[in-house]
Amino acid sequence: MAGSEETQEFLISGSRDKTLMIWDIVEKKETDEDKEWGYPRRVLKGHSHFINDLQLSQDSRYVLSASWDATLRLWDIKKGVTLRRFVSHTRDVLSVAFSPDNRQIASGGRDKTLKIWNTVGECKFTVEQNGHTDWVSSVKFY
Repeated sequence: MAGSEETQEFLISGSRDKTLMIWDIVEKKETDEDKEWGYPRRVLKGHSHFINDLQLSQDSRYVLSASWDATLRLWDIKKGVTLRRFVSHTRDVLSVAFSPDNRQIASGGRDKTLKIWNTVGECKFTVEQNGHTDWVSSVKFY
């Protein structure tokens, strides 16, 4: 059923192996010999270095990833493809966040910058003056 797939629980992980994995979560019964809670559904490949952070969109249809390859990627979870690459950081990207309305994206990295993007991959603003004097290790919208 298409409807049940839409609401099925899943987990996403990012790794130093340069991939994201989407995991289906299925609670096993006590009588099952196999006590696994989930299994990998899809592997997302595209980054050329470690993945440091990821964030799901509010509707769980998209995921953002931040990588040591100095880029962000916006992925379509259902199709398993990169929709956009975000290129403007000059060093590793350490953190990424969607705004609550999913219309803006924030990122921070080892280049000591905080960047604000639109969803089509355009960097709209970079904090350069009065910014951080060391790596930006975490960003969150509230």
